[in-house]
Amino acid sequence: MLFNMISGNKSIHFCLVGLLCMITMIANAYLVVGESNISWCVEKERQALQKFKRGLVDDSNTLASWESEKDCCKWSGITCNNRTGHVVKLELRYNYSASYPPKEPLRGEISPPLLELEFLSYLDLSNNDFTGHKIPKFIGSLSKLRQLKLAEANFHGSLPRELGNLSFLHTLDVSHNSALTVDNLEWLSHLSSLNYLNLSGLYLRKVVNWPQSVTKLPSLIELALQDCQLSDIDPRSLSKMNSSKTLQVLELSGNDFTSSIFSRLFNISSSLIYLELRANKLKGPLPDAFTNAVSNSLVFLDLSLNKLEGEIPNSFQNLCSLKHLYLSDNKLSGQLQHSVERLSCAADTLIDLDLGYNQFRGPFPDLTRFSSLEKISLLSNSLNGSLPQSFGQLSKVKLLSLAFNQLSGLLPDLGGLTSLEELDLLKNQLNGTIPESLGHLSRLRMLDLSSNSFSGVITEVHFLNLSSLESMRLSNNALTFNVSSDLIPPFQLKELAAASCKLGPAFPKWLRTQRKLESLDISKAHVSDSIPDWFWDLSSSLAYMNLSLNQIHGKLPNLSSKTYVYPTIDLSSNHLYGPLPPFPPNSTVLIFSKNMFSGNMYSLCETRLAPLNQLDLSDNMLSGELPTCWLQLKELFVLNLANNNFSGKIPLSLASLPQIALLHLRNNSFSGELPSFQNHKELVLLDIGENRISGRIPEWSGQSLPSLTVLRLRSNELYGSIPTSFCSLPALQILDFSLNNISGVLPKCLDNMTAMLSEGRSGGYIDFTRLMWKGIELEFGRNAELVRSIDVSSNYLSGEIPDAITSLLALHNLNLSRNGLRGRIPVNFGQLNMLQSLDLSRNQLVGTIPASFSSLNFLSHLDLSYNNLTGRIPLSTQLQSFEATAYEENVELCGPPLTKYCPGDPGDNDGNGNDKKEIGDEDEYVTFGFYVSLAVGFIVGFWGVCGTLVIKSSWRYAVFRFWDDIKDWIYVTTRVFKARLLRELAN
Repeated sequence: MLFNMISGNKSIHFCLVGLLCMITMIANAYLVVGESNISWCVEKERQALQKFKRGLVDDSNTLASWESEKDCCKWSGITCNNRTGHVVKLELRYNYSASYPPKEPLRGEISPPLLELEFLSYLDLSNNDFTGHKIPKFIGSLSKLRQLKLAEANFHGSLPRELGNLSFLHTLDVSHNSALTVDNLEWLSHLSSLNYLNLSGLYLRKVVNWPQSVTKLPSLIELALQDCQLSDIDPRSLSKMNSSKTLQVLELSGNDFTSSIFSRLFNISSSLIYLELRANKLKGPLPDAFTNAVSNSLVFLDLSLNKLEGEIPNSFQNLCSLKHLYLSDNKLSGQLQHSVERLSCAADTLIDLDLGYNQFRGPFPDLTRFSSLEKISLLSNSLNGSLPQSFGQLSKVKLLSLAFNQLSGLLPDLGGLTSLEELDLLKNQLNGTIPESLGHLSRLRMLDLSSNSFSGVITEVHFLNLSSLESMRLSNNALTFNVSSDLIPPFQLKELAAASCKLGPAFPKWLRTQRKLESLDISKAHVSDSIPDWFWDLSSSLAYMNLSLNQIHGKLPNLSSKTYVYPTIDLSSNHLYGPLPPFPPNSTVLIFSKNMFSGNMYSLCETRLAPLNQLDLSDNMLSGELPTCWLQLKELFVLNLANNNFSGKIPLSLASLPQIALLHLRNNSFSGELPSFQNHKELVLLDIGENRISGRIPEWSGQSLPSLTVLRLRSNELYGSIPTSFCSLPALQILDFSLNNISGVLPKCLDNMTAMLSEGRSGGYIDFTRLMWKGIELEFGRNAELVRSIDVSSNYLSGEIPDAITSLLALHNLNLSRNGLRGRIPVNFGQLNMLQSLDLSRNQLVGTIPASFSSLNFLSHLDLSYNNLTGRIPLSTQLQSFEATAYEENVELCGPPLTKYCPGDPGDNDGNGNDKKEIGDEDEYVTFGFYVSLAVGFIVGFWGVCGTLVIKSSWRYAVFRFWDDIKDWIYVTTRVFKARLLRELAN
């Protein structure tokens, strides 16, 4: 019947047949595509992309799919229109952290085949490396482009004005291409659709018309001009432009704007909600520029890292929509409570408050009225007093940072801080016990109470509900841990710092449960146990381990199988003994000093230690010759083997370490000649003192050792002369060749030692060094970087002291004693006015002490004894303050502090500075006539006064009245003073 109906109506018949054919064709097409993998992308665009790829260098094979996949719409970084197949998005941004090991960014150039992508609306090539190439002008012909992102891609040349042709562009980001130059920005006015513009990191100082160019963009919402070296806006240009009504976000950090910018900012835009002026040259008081016209809309304000002073001004009371306020790293001051009250209009909106690194004073303010507050940073101010109870009632606060203040007193109840995630009270003066309510803060991730005066006991109650805790820092307090050995805490710590707390005497077993530890510091924790075996398998993520300054004993196991992540291990100052074990592979810092390890150190060669940069085995009982596998330690920066019993020669491989900067081999029994340390451009300190090194001092030039700051070869068996090449060492500040067999003369080129001509740091980092300072051997720490010292004492030097030495104006310590130096002391010695210690004793110096010595005002140690100096000791506050022993055995010296008079001084009786009279001879002028004269004078004087008073009554009355008046004055004064004293005591 149906067939008859269809056959009876031809028109319906043809329609059904056509519909059936169309369905069949579409089905076949899908089947063909599925089976033969024919590309849906436009072939012309596919070929263009392949040509574009040929201009790139893809070291990491990021574009591998561009070869294996035929459909270009499936290539990495490509997005096509689902209906037309045209390429609309090309996103090849390099992602630094997308994979490990990290891939290399794309290199090469952007080639013209991109123009074939006529429908391209999104292009992102950011973070790649197009060094040596310009941004091509033809990009301005990609007419449908809406987003262009070429940030941080190392482009150079000028920013092409042709980009102004992209009339549909919404986003333009060419930031942080430091080699790009910009002459003007007038072409920006053609980008009528532009919403987001980022030119940060470009040099725009010469572009004085940037405000006019910006305000001409009718759709601009966000403008980022960070680190562009922009300076103040010319006020004359403001009259020529209209304020933008769309610009809401303005980022101007890292420029050279002064405080005058405030009054001109709102000529640029009247709709700002986000203003960032971080790290400019703003100084003086905060201006009252935040008027009602703009303040109601401002949500974000960052003025940190400037030099703003004074209190927060009254105009901040208008910032009623403010959510984020950052004023850290300024010089703001005054009572913090007063400044906080001026933010009261934002009491319901303020979320972030950062006033850290200022000079605010007073107690912690009441912030409970700020109902939305989540982050409070007041670190590094001058806050004092105790924390109020309201401190523990900030229920929405997630971050509280009050470190580096002077807060004192007890820690209040913390139970109300139910949202708290970070609490930082480092370096205050808080005391008492830690409240048990701490254990109720279930969201707390980071706790830092270090460097306070807390005392008392930490119990399991303190850990009760700290299930989110990842970092616990309690170091430098007098806390005692009293928890069960079976305790299983509710947290998994990544960091535990409990230095100077009492965790011992037994090794804390609850640590066994902490399987995610990355950093552990239980130094000086009163542990007097052995290290349990489970400890070494605690966490494969452990990168820092400090167990120093305990009484830990026992031997160490073989650590070569432990797979820590580039660990730092400090076991110094314990009672560990036995041979050194093979170290953990990939170690970066190993400090095993001040223990009782013995034997050789050949275990060093048994483990791959390529990343090792610091090895300290000093102050042990290690012995034998050093191994020769040092060249595997290509990253070694610090090596300290001092105070052991090593012997033999110093291996050449040790002297060839390419990165070595600090090498301590002091106080061993090394012998043989000193190996060459030529071409060690990183070497800062070389200490091989107190050994048995022999031979001559090598010729080391400044070109090959440009960083050498400390050279200590004291107490060896070196001989020969001091090479003049040492004068060319540009960074040398401390030179100690004392107690050797060095002969010859002091080099006359000493004035070429440039680091000793001026104060300050000239070389690199110095951890510590030892010096003979004012006759005592002392250890200098980091302050050694400021010291200038030359010590060549106890050698066989001869000749005169060269005049060049008086040019070393920054010299603090000079010791030339116990040599054979002769001749005169240079007359300009007083130029060394920074000198604090001078020892020229036990030489053969002659002549007078130069008068310029009186200018040595900082001199606190002087020894010129056992020479042949003559004449008067110059007069000065310093030179006469020393003991006479500083000048002894110089027979012809005279004057204070010596008891020997100089010729012409009072008491010099023979004209030669010698007093030859005996004590008894001093009475030769006291004759009979002297006594007669004395008697006559007394009689005449007595009766001359008393006789007149007897004869002349008016004189007699006057004298007696005078004494009566004196008596009355004393009596009245005494009575008045007594009455006042009694009245004050009564009060």
